Amino acid sequence: MVETTHYLILSTIVFTIGVVGVLTRRNVIVVLMCIELMLNSVNLNLVAFSDRFQNVVGQVFTVFVITVAAAEAAVGLGIVIALFRNKETVNVDEIDLMKW
Repeated sequence: MVETTHYLILSTIVFTIGVVGVLTRRNVIVVLMCIELMLNSVNLNLVAFSDRFQNVVGQVFTVFVITVAAAEAAVGLGIVIALFRNKETVNVDEIDLMKW
């Protein structure tokens, strides 16, 4: 049987990969994928503790987080497509839409 600590270690590794990806990558699509990795590691924690304490609240909350993540991906990809059509790039450094 897999213990809760194994899930926590896996979740920590996945979250760390996501944070490093957000901080080091310049492509907007890769940054969005790394944010999804971080959300999935939180979901893994919620499900692990839900199983550990025999309570379904963590699993229900995970369904809501997955729903928000799907909406975030759809809106984020829509924004990326609009930015690419206007600026011809998806690099974070080259997008200066708020500058005059």
